[in-house]
Amino acid sequence: MKAWPVQDAKARFSELLEACMKDGPQLVTRRGTDMAVLLPVEEWRRLSRTARPTLKEWLLAPSGRDDIPVPDRKGYRLRPPHEFD
Repeated sequence: MKAWPVQDAKARFSELLEACMKDGPQLVTRRGTDMAVLLPVEEWRRLSRTARPTLKEWLLAPSGRDDIPVPDRKGYRLRPPHEFD
């Protein structure tokens, strides 16, 4: 993946876009720090389809949690209740 300083990316955007379409993702840097990646839209769509929500997003989502897989408890014995004095 080629790195483009932000000044070059702005000045030669058409060339950056062509490199992205021909060679794949292109990295844009500012003062040597990675800032952004330009990638073909089909690759972005593929990545978006396969992305899963984070645990935080999943827990805060408005939908129900009834699809949580619960393992079958067959074969497990229950512990007797603990008696406190």
